[in-house]
Amino acid sequence: MYSFKQLSFLLFFFVLLSSCSSSLPTLEGIDLELWKGDKNGCNGDRSKMITAITKEKEKLKVLSEMDIIQLLGRPDENDLLQRSQKFYVYYLEPGPLCDQSKAEAKKLILRMNAMSLTKEVQIK
Repeated sequence: MYSFKQLSFLLFFFVLLSSCSSSLPTLEGIDLELWKGDKNGCNGDRSKMITAITKEKEKLKVLSEMDIIQLLGRPDENDLLQRSQKFYVYYLEPGPLCDQSKAEAKKLILRMNAMSLTKEVQIK
């Protein structure tokens, strides 16, 4: 049989282990498989989710760069700025690489700080 000390250690270990893992947020109204499959917004699937992503964009703040990629897939564009800041761009409407692209396509823009955490989320 286990002693109280051993059981306490095991309980502490499992609590510590479970607190280290974070789950990704659920984005209501967004089909993430369709999102990831609609590169540059060319298929028009992302444009059907503009209202939902506008409502859910606050959930993306403070996620890490890897969490964003796991959740939304690789960005359509990324820019590296001074002080190791990054901008990730996901086109919500057909972007410049699409056949039927718009001059000013709507896009989801995420700004990452030097710690690779999302600090700003915009839809332009």
